[in-house]
Amino acid sequence: MANANGLVVTRTPLRISFAGGGTDLAAFYESAEGAVLSTAIDRYVYVTLKRHDALFEAPIRLNYSETEQVTRVSEIRNRIARACFEFLGVEPPIYMSTVADMPAASGLGSSSAFCVGLLHALHAWRGEQASAGQLAEEAAHVEIDLLGRPIGKQDHYAAAFGGFNCFRFSASGGVAVQPQQFSGDGLSRLFHHLMLFWTGMTRDAGDVLDEQRAATSRHSAELVEIRNQALALQQQLGNGFRIEEVGRTLDQGWQLKRKLASTISNSKIDHWYRRALEAGAWGGKLCGAGGGGFFLFLAPPERQQAVRQELAEMREIRPGYEPRGSRLLMPNIE
Repeated sequence: MANANGLVVTRTPLRISFAGGGTDLAAFYESAEGAVLSTAIDRYVYVTLKRHDALFEAPIRLNYSETEQVTRVSEIRNRIARACFEFLGVEPPIYMSTVADMPAASGLGSSSAFCVGLLHALHAWRGEQASAGQLAEEAAHVEIDLLGRPIGKQDHYAAAFGGFNCFRFSASGGVAVQPQQFSGDGLSRLFHHLMLFWTGMTRDAGDVLDEQRAATSRHSAELVEIRNQALALQQQLGNGFRIEEVGRTLDQGWQLKRKLASTISNSKIDHWYRRALEAGAWGGKLCGAGGGGFFLFLAPPERQQAVRQELAEMREIRPGYEPRGSRLLMPNIE
């Protein structure tokens, strides 16, 4: 047990990706290296575990968007929680709750952040320390192998490692983590130009990625170009980049991404995107698989108010940079 009263709390960051999305799917990187450039942001998923007292009728209680009270792990309806408990052989009595700063199914990697954060908490619950690499691989194994979700590995690595990274995915399944280098005030300058808008539309990434995965061979040329954009942007950001060129790269990547599956965009999303560019944004993209969630734009500060006015029906949030991955907040052993 991690501490005397059996209380464990983890905090795991969400992420926004800039380029390379889709090349972290095994259907692509098993034949050609994948690469994704992304950053963790200061929005989080929190997971709390504690020993559940025998006074309660059911030895397992879970609180998330629903409440579950069950007797056996196999009865848990939350698929990620059940798979994590089974994977690590956790036995009741146990109480788990989770809360997130952002809505689920919003393209910021929340399900993978939950999986990473829960595994981190469960390891601590058992008195174990798990490295960022171990958490990322275990979470990917749970979601992709055990649950059969048609997703890639990028979100698990972003949640576990934090920071701004280029993740490179090899045919063997290995992942190289390359922290992004910035010269001078490059990182703060980039974030100063970011705009993030909530479309109010949620979707299951698996629904979008199922179609995309099935069409991988047909869109191999587009995916190679998307991968190359991530690698080029990695170099660009490390060499005194011009922010307008980064925005143009986002636009080029979005035009390619829209071709990968019919559910990535729709007429309403396309309309918002055109309005943002007409108002002065250089480029943008939907975060995550597409189909809804958050819209990311790069725009000059003097045009940002005009972009806000054009997208007034959407709520804007101002993301900040998060240098750290999943953290154990309680017990604090760092």
